[in-house]
Parts: sequence; structure tokens; C-alpha cells
Amino acid sequence: MKVVTVYSHSIPKLSCPGGPAGAGLAISTDLLSKVVSVDLASNRMTFEAGITLRQLLDAAAARGLALPTLPTGRESPWRNARDGLPRQLALRKGIRGARKGSGNEAGSPSPYPINGYRAKVVELVEGDEDLLAAKVSLGVLGVISQVTLQLEPTFKRSVTNRVERDIGFERTISTFAAATEFGDIIWYPAQAKVTYRDDVRLPISASGEGTNDFIGFRPQPSLIMVGNRATEELLEATGDSRGKCLLSKLQVTTLQETGGGLRNNDGSVLEFTGYPVVGNQSDMQTSGSCLTSGEDGLLTPSIAACLASRRRCIPLTDIASFIAEVKKLRDLRPSAFCGIELYYGFLMRFVRSSTAYLGKTADSVDIDITYYRSTSLAPRGWTKTCWRRSSRWQSERRVPQRAREAGAKATSSGAMTKYDRDGLFSSDWTDAVLGLAGKSPVNAGKGCALEGMCICSLDLHCEPDKGYYCKPGLVFPQARVCRKTGLLH
Repeated sequence: MKVVTVYSHSIPKLSCPGGPAGAGLAISTDLLSKVVSVDLASNRMTFEAGITLRQLLDAAAARGLALPTLPTGRESPWRNARDGLPRQLALRKGIRGARKGSGNEAGSPSPYPINGYRAKVVELVEGDEDLLAAKVSLGVLGVISQVTLQLEPTFKRSVTNRVERDIGFERTISTFAAATEFGDIIWYPAQAKVTYRDDVRLPISASGEGTNDFIGFRPQPSLIMVGNRATEELLEATGDSRGKCLLSKLQVTTLQETGGGLRNNDGSVLEFTGYPVVGNQSDMQTSGSCLTSGEDGLLTPSIAACLASRRRCIPLTDIASFIAEVKKLRDLRPSAFCGIELYYGFLMRFVRSSTAYLGKTADSVDIDITYYRSTSLAPRGWTKTCWRRSSRWQSERRVPQRAREAGAKATSSGAMTKYDRDGLFSSDWTDAVLGLAGKSPVNAGKGCALEGMCICSLDLHCEPDKGYYCKPGLVFPQARVCRKTGLLH
């Protein structure tokens, strides 16, 4: 059994019920979208777990409250939190930068019998060890039905996107991370540019009614989406790095000139008139007008539109060396990174360590690297270069080690036995993700290196039919990656 939500689930396919074809059970939280209670004395609100972020933030703002931190992404991890992300998913993914003593609580569903089983109602509060497993449980412990969140009095934010050259920014990124509460960084390696988002808190009395309507989350005509994908397919098939670089420069320039979707002149033809953009926290922290457009119901998942992959995580203590080594790759051939810059470059967000079993064990930098993804097995442009003996980038494409560590913690703490003794919420895939029952996601078969399921040791693990072979890395010869002989592209 797996819980499904009104718009999305976690990017790893953990919501697939598993089992024989058609035998899995999907539990919907579509109707669990209400505010349960409000305690203004303590600034706490309890929500049903299927509520979307937009519904939650509007309900909190109506009572003069705000949620300071969010997981970023409505369907995928971009710099903007997305309106449609259900609160249950947000809890499973963890609160980015959540502070100690935040008072988050979770409750399990009502006791209705299912196929002879009867659900058990459990309330977890701050201080319960099992809350460390439930906060980021990936749906393997049960169904979260209610969540209590510690909120703050509402406030405003002032945002300015500042563009600089990337010379030496690896030496200052830790300082920026320590000084910012909401800011992030976008790095465009091929263009040697860095965009710092200076994002600061202001009192609610500050002037400004700005909003965040990120361009990537606005409704888009299908013809444009199909056309963009077709152009990218052609550039990829012909190995046209120059074409990618021209398009990526246009993309970056357009984002910078339009504020990336920030609005401070809403209702006018010119929506963005310059920085800073000041607005209420509830209006600045999420976006997603694609969900509220009049044609929202016309989405056709089968159209040949964007298909991409993303997300790496680097400890903050290692981020300087990471950037320095990526620069070495960039210097070999800058145009090899233009494909990434078609999708907003390297988005770097700062994430605090967490006590949750599946949370970050140290302060880290989440790096969203969104890039072309072939519909068949084919290497991505920038993956033909690699790190050290076993590429850190490749190991992040596999299920991360912390997931397996979290599975071990959940098992040793007795949480999985206590809440799902019969494994009703587990499947072969989730067992592999968490390293349980002797299973592993590593699969050393044909094309496995292209899907992040192995590090290549044989040409078979790549795509020799298309000219890609298992070769030494360009910066670290000990590494092994799939790349075309004689090409750095």
C-alpha cells in the first residue's frame, strides 16, 4: 500500500505500491485538506495531511501567521516552493532548515479496517523518538493524517537577485550560507556567472505587495513545450554544443531581465520593474499559477515535452572543493555545461542538519542540476566527466547512502516493526532503497551506469551501440564514466 496525493509524490518512485500487477492499494489524501485547529496563543496550527501548501499558507496568513521554512518544489526541486505540494509530502520530505523545538507533530489515520487489518491511531509529539522516523518516513511506516506545525507571526521578505562573476566564489559560499535565511545561489559554469539571491526578512509594516510567480511553474501552451523539447532533441542528437550555448545565454538573460517570475507591478503589462521585490512571506515563498489557470484540466502527460533529471547533495564542508573541481571540468570545455544552463544552471540551496533518520546528517548544499534526459538509455552531456575513484555525482544518482542508514535506524529503533510489522507499506523497491531484507538498488546490468544503478566497469554498462564506452574520468583518471571516445562534449 502507498499513499498518493492530489498532485504529486516524492521524486523517487516510492509511491508505487508494488506487488503483483494490479494488486497494490493506493490510499488517497485528496479529501484530507482541512484546517483542524488553531492555537493563536502558541502560534500552532493543525492541518490534515493532504492539504496543499497554497491552502496551508493562505489559511495561516488569514490568521496573521506564516510558515518560515518549506521544502522547495511542487513537483520537483526548484528554488521556489510549489503551491500544490501536499503537506503530508512536505513532512515526509522534511522541513528544510527546520529549527530545534519547532514542535512539529504527526498523527496516524483513524481505525478503519482494511482487508481484515485494523489501523492503529498513534499521536507522535515532540520528544517522541518515533517522530524521528515519521518526519521523513517515505511512506513506509503508515499514513500521516494530521500535522501540527509551529508557525510565526507573519512578516515580509525583500528579494534582490545579484549577478557576479564566479571568480573565487567557492571561497565565499560558506559565508553567504551562514549569513542568509532564505537566500540561494544559481551558478552558470559555462558563462562563469553566479546569481546570489539576497533574500532578507522585513517587518510586516514594510512597503511592498510583491509576489512570486516563477516562470517555470506558469501555464504553458503544449505547442511551446513540444517545440522546446524537439529543439533539444535535435541539438542532443547532432552534438551541437554551440546551439545549446546560444539558447542557454538567451534563457539566462531572459530570466535575469524579468526577475525570474518575481512581480512588483502585478496587473500591468510590465510585471517586474526592478529590485528589490518586497512582499508577504505567504506570497513570496511559493508559486504555481499553472494549478490555478482556467485550463489546468487540459494537461496531457503524454505530450513529448521536457524530460529531465536532477538533485545532488554536498556537505557544506566539501562545497568549496566541489566547486573547484567542477571548474576544472568547465575549463576543459565550457560548452559541455550549456545543456545544464538551459535548465537554470546549478541551483544551490542551503539545508541544515536534521535529527530525522532520513534527514541531512550535516549542514549541506542541495544542488539541483536539471538537464536533458533521453527517453531511452543515453548519456547526459555533462556526465562524461567524473569524480575521484567513485564519482560523487554518480553515487548521488543511486539511492543515497543516508537512505540505507535511515532504514537501519528505523529498524533498530523498532519503528518499522511497531507500525508496519507485516510490511504492508513496503515493497521490493522501498526495501532496496532503505537497504532492508538484504535488498540493494544496485543493478550491474546493461545500461546500468546511465540510470545511476551502478558505476561502470564494462562497456556494456554504457551504450556502446551509440559510441559510449566505460572510460577513465577526465579530471580523476581513477573514476569510470560513460563517454564517447575522443570527445569532451
